[in-house]
Amino acid sequence: MKIDVLICGAIVAAMVPAAALADDPHDPAMRNAAARAIDSAKTRELNRQENERVVRTGVRWHVVRSGSVEEPGDDGYAAALRDHDRAMDQYGRDRARYERQMAEWRRAVAACEAGDYSACDNR
Repeated sequence: MKIDVLICGAIVAAMVPAAALADDPHDPAMRNAAARAIDSAKTRELNRQENERVVRTGVRWHVVRSGSVEEPGDDGYAAALRDHDRAMDQYGRDRARYERQMAEWRRAVAACEAGDYSACDNR
């Protein structure tokens, strides 16, 4: 048991200095302008590559979502997604109808409470 605690402590102690230097503004390697420029160029390139990957993924997702293509091994995912979209559209229509009915009911209740007894039948 005591050995496990010591091993865990050693692992944590080894990781802390690396984590502390990850974004250290006083990093000795970033003191000159050339090193900062190289680091900045690498960061821009990594960001560009990641953006391209995200765009490719997004385009592929859009194609699948639009239903124009089903990917290999999709197992009907695009069809299920279309079913979900249709269900959400139906839910929106049902919700709007419910809100209209509730507004009509509230108006009838207000009219009934105000003395218009012909509106009381709609309660």
